[in-house]
Amino acid sequence: MTAQAGICAEPNLHAHYLFFNMLPGRHTEVRHKLGAVPALWRQLAADYPDAAFSGLVAIGHDCWDELYPQARPSELSAFPAQGAGERAAPATPFDLFFQLRADRLDVAYIAVQKVMALLAGLVTLQDERQGFRYLDCRDMTGFVDGTENPEGAHRAEVALVAEGPFAGGSYVHVQRYHHRMARWQQLTVKEQENVYGRTKADNIEYASADKPLTAHTKRTSLKDAAGNSLEILRQSMPWGSATEQGLMFISCCHTPRHFTRMLESMYQGDGAGHFDHLTLYTRPETGAAFFAPSEGWLLSQGEA
Repeated sequence: MTAQAGICAEPNLHAHYLFFNMLPGRHTEVRHKLGAVPALWRQLAADYPDAAFSGLVAIGHDCWDELYPQARPSELSAFPAQGAGERAAPATPFDLFFQLRADRLDVAYIAVQKVMALLAGLVTLQDERQGFRYLDCRDMTGFVDGTENPEGAHRAEVALVAEGPFAGGSYVHVQRYHHRMARWQQLTVKEQENVYGRTKADNIEYASADKPLTAHTKRTSLKDAAGNSLEILRQSMPWGSATEQGLMFISCCHTPRHFTRMLESMYQGDGAGHFDHLTLYTRPETGAAFFAPSEGWLLSQGEA
């Protein structure tokens, strides 16, 4: 099955993110409209070849069965909320998630308007955010983002379900992080580097023996019992305004287990009190779990 291009796309300059909930009783109409999405993605890419446009639509775990009652991705489940108080990663379910990316802001915005027209009268827009490339693919904290992302053909191996009726699909987790920039900027550069476990200016990861047990790279670079890395494909981008900054964190993977393990490691730590200290400086305001089906699944409306 052909995957939606937005799952494995290379980084872009701009993005728009849209989160919808369906109006009661409109599931059949929405399912029909989603069948037109692959053609919409292809048309936008053809109309603006210089924009490197890619689109992605993913369906939330709560509404999947109403949209596609014939079959359900075997591991699709609720967002794995973590923590409490200041260090909490909440679950905020949504029915539909759209990621619209391009190297031209105007094309990304045209895509937004196309999606809004497609779903008019069937959904309510719950949240939206504009993402952008910051410097050389850095987060607003000043550190390069997605350093350990898979490259080339390995992106698809990590991100896409390989077999079965949901081949070409991907489990997608989305969080909107709000950075505590005033708190972060009180740290020295060396203190910031210790939080991440790598250098800031030249993006060199600390040797494993030199990483604090609370470093972000220590808490998220995990292996399974056989020693295999638990990888995800990050499609994250910064967002910001005059007064607020943060990161739209997006994980794509052939299984949700990798993301869940990482989030647990960040918030619950290693059992000895060593949690991810980056969570002291950035707070997720949303958290939702989705599945992005293949183009064929969308076209067939789940009947294939």
